Amino acid sequence: MTITRISTVDGLREPVGAFSQAVIARGLVYTSGQIPMALDGSIPEGFEAQLRCTLDNLQTLLTACGSSLENVVKLNGYLTDPDHLELYNNVYREYFGGLLPARTTVCVSLWGVSLELECVAVVSAVDGSDQK
Repeated sequence: MTITRISTVDGLREPVGAFSQAVIARGLVYTSGQIPMALDGSIPEGFEAQLRCTLDNLQTLLTACGSSLENVVKLNGYLTDPDHLELYNNVYREYFGGLLPARTTVCVSLWGVSLELECVAVVSAVDGSDQK
């Protein structure tokens, strides 16, 4: 079995810890948690802007791995405020449309951001031919 570890991705900040941004194995991509940090290191103001930034970061990572939001089969979301759940659901539907993956969402304490998202998605080309 071939396992591909993706450490850096064009369009995303480099990881600040000892981990891969994503790991591809057996036709699936497993992403590390994505936070609302722009390439320049800034964090948007407000929950909705942070959510959109995080989903955009997740899409960038998935694209680099030969996948997309449409191929997500499981998403785990970590929010810091349960009052954000309704807005989270509304923006989430915009990004995923009718192709809703299985999902777990919990409230946790995070450092300096309102949320973190990680997922498992199917890779479009299992042989990795369209991966960067």
